Amino acid sequence: MKATFRPALVLFSVLTLICGVIYPFAVAGIGKLAFSEQAEGSLVSRNGELVGSALIGQAFSSPRYFWGRPSATGPMPNNAAASSGANQGPLNPALIDNVKGRIAVLKDVDPDNTLPVPVDLVTASASGLDPEISLAAAQYQAARVARERKMALEEVHGIIGKYSRGQYLGFFGEPRVNVLALNLALDQRQ
Repeated sequence: MKATFRPALVLFSVLTLICGVIYPFAVAGIGKLAFSEQAEGSLVSRNGELVGSALIGQAFSSPRYFWGRPSATGPMPNNAAASSGANQGPLNPALIDNVKGRIAVLKDVDPDNTLPVPVDLVTASASGLDPEISLAAAQYQAARVARERKMALEEVHGIIGKYSRGQYLGFFGEPRVNVLALNLALDQRQ
């Protein structure tokens, strides 16, 4: 029994030290050195005040702002502690009702908009925390934001263009724009 117990205890202690102490500190240290902004949460401050993170979606509900993807992290939207998928298939009546309700809200706030509603404005993402929307979703909201802020539509389109990003590595995903960065840029204009 002692012949088996001692090597098992030594192996357990060594692996605990390597996997539970050395490895996490090494990875955290490398992350801090190589990606210091991201390791700190990509926090965004304006005038010395913390306003959000570039990596986690924010809940905007005023028609003066661009809205991000709906969050599936109820009851508080964009709650990173409750991040998970909605797990509703395309034929699930709850998903269909949610999408219809979100379309109704978009139509109520901008009844003259005849553009097709982009899917990312009415469906929650896998994490429920997406900080970005597609360019189609930004363009869909541009007229409403311009009207509410009494800005020229071309100026709003220019801000969208300035803050848009292309595909990852030139071929992953689709062009997108960070909602927090877009809304902060709008606030700086007025």
